[in-house]
Amino acid sequence: MRASPAYPLLCVLALAGGCAPAPAPSNATDDEATASASANAAPAPAWRVADWPLPAVAAAAQPDLIATPDGGWLLSWMEPGARGGHALKFARAGHDGRWDAPRSIAAGADWFVNWADTPHIALSADGALWAHWLQKSAPATYAYDVVLTRSADGGATWSKPLKVNDDGTQTEHGFVSLWPDGADGIGVAWLDGRNTGGGEGHGGGHAGHRGAMSLRAARFDAALTRSLDNEIDAMTCDCCQTDAALTARGPLLVYRDRDPQEIRDIYATLRAASGWSAPQPVHADRWTMPACPVNGPSVAARGEDAIVAWYTAAGGESKVQVARSRDGGASFGAPLVLDRGEPVQGRIEAALGADAAWVLWLREDRQGQTLWLARLAPDLSRELQRIELARLQGRGRGTGFPQLAIGDGVVSVVWTELADGAARLRGARLQPEAAVSSKGESNIAAGEITGSSSGTRAP
Repeated sequence: MRASPAYPLLCVLALAGGCAPAPAPSNATDDEATASASANAAPAPAWRVADWPLPAVAAAAQPDLIATPDGGWLLSWMEPGARGGHALKFARAGHDGRWDAPRSIAAGADWFVNWADTPHIALSADGALWAHWLQKSAPATYAYDVVLTRSADGGATWSKPLKVNDDGTQTEHGFVSLWPDGADGIGVAWLDGRNTGGGEGHGGGHAGHRGAMSLRAARFDAALTRSLDNEIDAMTCDCCQTDAALTARGPLLVYRDRDPQEIRDIYATLRAASGWSAPQPVHADRWTMPACPVNGPSVAARGEDAIVAWYTAAGGESKVQVARSRDGGASFGAPLVLDRGEPVQGRIEAALGADAAWVLWLREDRQGQTLWLARLAPDLSRELQRIELARLQGRGRGTGFPQLAIGDGVVSVVWTELADGAARLRGARLQPEAAVSSKGESNIAAGEITGSSSGTRAP
């Protein structure tokens, strides 16, 4: 998510205002994969949508949501501090969706807090909790580091924060992905600005005499010992989210690439025993863009199957696309276009369950923002259901990036709304129910939830 030196203002404006608005979703497309999916469309079981009360009752934003192996949920979020600064908090819910009391992970007055570059929470195979946030390294606006912490006691206490990037440069580091790695470790990928020069402007300047934003990854074990730290791609888009999922072949990492011609397509790389594979495009959209769109991809996986969903505006038309891999992310089929047109904002989340693939995205038109959820056959051969899940309060960047996770027969969604200038979190849970109409209508009203369908984002 970064811009070239010639276009730092464009990137700042993108971060400040979000994408442009537009009309109700249309499945019509001349894309062959889309036509095939439409042709095979069939009635699907209805899903019931219910409001999901969340533990963050005060002003809150930047949520992260994951499903846990025991059928529960972990939610993290940011709150403004009573005396300034910010606090990172989390809560755990059981299978029934009922939340325990919120707990604090950390708090600070020197954090970098941003609508798009948000903290994450994760769970490693040994049951330990992990979390990260961004901490300022110098007064310059975009000079900050990624810090990581671990809890071995369910979040009662947390380790001293450790810097993930150890380059010591006062530049930008962020847009992190976390995944469980081995018996007791966590994998971390991030966008790294060590080659970009000073942190005086968003994206620092990556052409001419300055270097580019790069993609790096490392592993940390239970003792917070670093290993496998290396650069994966020397030139990436500056401020688009990265994402990772575990496949049968190893961690699959996706991100928005950038080349000297300013083509910013989605790339994927797979880590095997020999290291990370050479990054390859998920699809050659060939979107030429002189500044960062602040719109990263989302990946989900089950065994050898993986899906990647993303936003593009190649050819001047905004689209939400999803593509499938049958070989753990080594290659991908032609993308399915889920939505297109000026209202399409992107800000996408994908999930993959045993019986369905899910894609969540935002639109915005004159009536406001809407949150949409598509339920697809796991092989993307047909769309089973489409839901207008919610009509949001708030516009532009303030509503941030919605979150999607699949548990045991339950799909959960969390998003941010703006009411009277204050951010708050909203949630919905979806479960199949034969008695509910499958028209995609909600049982909750405007500025409320509206919908019916499913998804997977596992820790």
